[in-house]
Amino acid sequence: MGQTPDNPSSPATLRPRTQLVHGGTRRSGFEETSEALFLTSGFIYGSAEEAEAAFVNDGSRFVYSRFRNPTVAMLEERLAGYEGFARCIATASGMAAVNLAVMGLLKAGDRVVAPHALFGSCLYIIKDLAPRYGIQCTLVEGTDLKQWEEALSTPATVVFLESPSNPTMQVVDVAAVADLAHKAGARVVVDNVFATPVLQRPKDMGADVVVYSATKHIDGQGRCLGGAVLCDDEVAALISPVLRHTGPSMSPFNAWVLLKGLETLELRVNAQAASALALAQFLESHPAVETVLYPGLPSHPQHELAMRQMKAGGTLVTFDVKGGKAAAFRLLNALKIIKISNNLGDAKSLITHNATTTHQRLTDEEKAKVGISPGTLRFSVGLEDADDLRDDLAAGLAAAAG
Repeated sequence: MGQTPDNPSSPATLRPRTQLVHGGTRRSGFEETSEALFLTSGFIYGSAEEAEAAFVNDGSRFVYSRFRNPTVAMLEERLAGYEGFARCIATASGMAAVNLAVMGLLKAGDRVVAPHALFGSCLYIIKDLAPRYGIQCTLVEGTDLKQWEEALSTPATVVFLESPSNPTMQVVDVAAVADLAHKAGARVVVDNVFATPVLQRPKDMGADVVVYSATKHIDGQGRCLGGAVLCDDEVAALISPVLRHTGPSMSPFNAWVLLKGLETLELRVNAQAASALALAQFLESHPAVETVLYPGLPSHPQHELAMRQMKAGGTLVTFDVKGGKAAAFRLLNALKIIKISNNLGDAKSLITHNATTTHQRLTDEEKAKVGISPGTLRFSVGLEDADDLRDDLAAGLAAAAG
């Protein structure tokens, strides 16, 4: 199999949607239409001298699928080309990507700065895991630039943030924070999973590294796990050895599934975002709903900023139902089309009670600090007819009102 991507034209000339279909394609001698699936752990050499050269010139060819694999390489090249990064490193899961990007850039004595409003597992890495290795952690209110200014008035190594945040949709001024971070000597790592690469490009706002749970919108059909770290060559040189020697590499089969997901990513996300806006407007007008948090709504606290940074409000709507946990559970149990799940970004609409699932390990005080109440529900809008979803929510809200 050739080692050069078989693009219809230079990757630099491909428009984004074409890049999602053709970027990074490598064909074997059989000239297959669909990307080939290379389910192999290792590779063979024609001679001992060839094997020696392969390891001396690491990266010049495939030697072991924990390091590199042809199918995984196609996914990496396609996603890197789509976002305009020099490199993409695929990982076994989204959290493997976050851990690689954050911990791979830190060492004892360094400092990481992040907002309080993070996904539970991300918060664990920043707040609990990093300090075990002598890394200082500073947490700020992500929407307060003064807190960022104070935290970054002294040197730091990494700034990690989500925008919008999971699940309370806090929007961080990525460009302003990136400017402060770079002055403090820090690299900026942005988890872009909620906005997706379709609706937001953190790199254009100064981010040095962008991470994804490819499990979410990139697959978008609930089939497999995966993660991705997008970065420049300098960062890749720092974190690639960590991946190589610790082993959180993506399987070739999952990479093949995610390649298929990329082909329809823009179509799915744009359709889901349009439905999400309509449903957020419906929820905001319903008497059983306390608050609605959706970046595309004018009522969102950072709506203006969100619309500068994002092309649309995204595929997720977070809302608080009146009556707390009991009412939220009645709503969940009355739904027929929308399924209860802790996943998101799926073609099927999913809903989560974060206080008792994804963020259950937080104390009540910590939940309140990031805006998670007993009545908070995170709604991931799928590809169903928006009117059917509205009817399902209406039935759930009627049950919640009890």
